Amino acid sequence: MNDYPVLARIRLNPHSRDVQRDLRDATQMHRTVMRMVPDGLGDAPRHKAGLLYRLDETDTSSTLLVQATSLDTARLPTGYGQADVKSLTPMFTALRQGLGIRYRIVVNPAKRERLSLEEKDKRGPIVPLSGTDADQWWLRRAAEAGLDLHVLAPTSVEPARPRGQNTPGMRHSLLRYDGTASVTDPDALRDAVIRGIGRGKPYGAGLLSLAPATTT
Repeated sequence: MNDYPVLARIRLNPHSRDVQRDLRDATQMHRTVMRMVPDGLGDAPRHKAGLLYRLDETDTSSTLLVQATSLDTARLPTGYGQADVKSLTPMFTALRQGLGIRYRIVVNPAKRERLSLEEKDKRGPIVPLSGTDADQWWLRRAAEAGLDLHVLAPTSVEPARPRGQNTPGMRHSLLRYDGTASVTDPDALRDAVIRGIGRGKPYGAGLLSLAPATTT
C-alpha cells in the first residue's frame, strides 16, 4: 500500500464553545472529526476514510489527533484550534523488524461474556476489562499487531459518553497505554496503524501512535 494516511494534530482552543461541547459529548466529537473527511463516502464513511482519532490531555492543554486517508482541517468550526497536518509515509517506510519504538494508544479493552449452555444460541454481553485482564488484552493485541512490548504503562482515561438520540445509553471505558516495544512484523504493524485496534473507534479509541525509541 503506497497511499498512507495523514495525521492532523489539533491544539484545541479551550475557549471555543464547539470544543467545550465536544469534550462533554463523544457523539459530537465524532461528528466534528468526520467533517474533515471527504463527502460522499456512502454508508460507512468513517471506515472508508480510515478515520481514527485520539484526545491527548494534560493539565494545561488538550490535543486532538486525527488520522485518515485525506483530511481538510479548514472544515473544522471557526476557532476550534490550531491544526498541523503531516504525512505518515516516512514513519511507515521506516518500519523494519527489530526496530525499537515508543508507542501510545487509547483502547477499549473488552470481551464478550460467555453464556450458559441453556443460552448457547444467544450472544453474551460485551464487558469491559480492567487491571491485569486489560493488560493481558493489550499484550495479545500488540503481539497480533507486530509488536513485542517491553514496557506497558496504563493510565485511566475519562470514559467516552455518547449522548443524543439514537445513541447507545452506555459509556465506553477507555485506557491509555504508553511504553516501548520492538517491531516483529512490519506489515502487520502498518495494517494495525491504518485500521486501528479494538473497539470504540468512533469514540476516540484505537489510534496507535509510533515514534523512534530514544537512545542514551
